[in-house]
Amino acid sequence: MNTDLETRLARLENRAALEEIIYSYAQAFDRRDSAMLRSIWHEDAILDLGDIGRYEGLETIMTASVELWRTKPHMHHWMSNPLIEIAGDTATAATALDCFVVDLDTGPTQVGGLYRDSFERRDGRWGLVLRQFELHYWTPIKNWVPTAGTDANLEAVAA
Repeated sequence: MNTDLETRLARLENRAALEEIIYSYAQAFDRRDSAMLRSIWHEDAILDLGDIGRYEGLETIMTASVELWRTKPHMHHWMSNPLIEIAGDTATAATALDCFVVDLDTGPTQVGGLYRDSFERRDGRWGLVLRQFELHYWTPIKNWVPTAGTDANLEAVAA
């Protein structure tokens, strides 16, 4: 294989690995999947959710996730438009977020914002070292009641 083709293939493989991390974060929170969530970070990572909290270190992030699941018993993330820049063993991304949550304080709420990520490849594995959330809106939705589907049981939580 020629060097140019190898370089292009490596770039695509790296981008795919970074996109998988971005989307795994959303799926892990939505499914309450601790193993998946744990797998996307490096040990010294930071999750900075602004007013929600700043969590330093993998164990602190995992402990915070349990509390977020308790106070927001339903989450549904839509991650889109990731702009990814790769430079050797580091990368950054900016990814749009639209998220529906059922929050115990505000009830059904639509959240929008932007995740700014920093990644590193260590020992051949990409992982998050910093995820910062920029909140664009937090909008409680009055009178939201699902009438069908797998989330129809959220009516009791939403009320």
